Amino acid sequence: MLKRFLPWLAIALAIVAAGTSALYVRDMRRAYERIRGKSTIVSSPFGDIEFAEGGMGPAVLVIHGSGGGFDQGELIVRAVLGDGFHWIAPSRFGYLRSTFRAGATFDEQAHAYAYLLDHLRMQNAAVVALSHGGPSALLFAALHPDRVTSLTLISAGVASSTDANQSEANQKGNALTAIFRRDYRYWAATTAFRNWFLELMGVTDAVIADLTPGQRELADQVIDFMNPVSPRSAGVMFDNRAAMPNERIAAIRAPTLILHAKDDTLQLYRNAEFAAVTIPRARLVSFERGGHLVMAVQQATIRTLIEEHILAHANQ
Repeated sequence: MLKRFLPWLAIALAIVAAGTSALYVRDMRRAYERIRGKSTIVSSPFGDIEFAEGGMGPAVLVIHGSGGGFDQGELIVRAVLGDGFHWIAPSRFGYLRSTFRAGATFDEQAHAYAYLLDHLRMQNAAVVALSHGGPSALLFAALHPDRVTSLTLISAGVASSTDANQSEANQKGNALTAIFRRDYRYWAATTAFRNWFLELMGVTDAVIADLTPGQRELADQVIDFMNPVSPRSAGVMFDNRAAMPNERIAAIRAPTLILHAKDDTLQLYRNAEFAAVTIPRARLVSFERGGHLVMAVQQATIRTLIEEHILAHANQ
């Protein structure tokens, strides 16, 4: 009996495999097409710097998180910046077409931002940073205080820690780094196990269950826009290993707005608390729920807060 069904089982599995392969090829073609020809490269002492820009108004440097690139920067712009800003979204070291060099540091990434502003003939800009875009944004504000009119941190990494909760968060970071090594690995994980991947990204089951259609769409875009991952993998590994700024952020003088959810399990809330007590006159706005994707869950409120913060300190 079993022998009679084995050929049919083999055929069924072959059909599933062929269908999966076709979906993967289609999605990767779309992903590579989405980022092709949409950015500019400038040569610098730090290697090639890739960036995109758009809009009119006060300048805003938008710093993406782990797994991102200039395209995630554009997504951040659409999500939490209204019309009326001239945004610049670079790809950080090792992301897409931006160079990664062995031994690179977040300090060097901060200097690269200054070089990019020089190239664009901009004296200064507001800075908005998401997640692991936080360390280099913080150091940019600390090392180049005259270039930053205001600083906004969204679910940002700030300081290292050895406590048990941080160890668990680090394990999630290590798992994400492993998934980011191959296009197919990431695509398969996020296609077949989307909710599991959201949990890995620091979002609780309760938050996932309560997402509205609009919130879910933005959360899905954050995940899908990380495709393709292979040209971002060097950047993800860099983020996972580079030294955090820690107490050095006490040197920041830019008006700083910190937005963070208390239930973030990837970049723990302690990062926000540390930044709030260490950066002079920093303002912390906490959210009870939202996890690491608080930008999607609290989008309307965050958008208003960021616009008001940037405009209040923009060059007149």
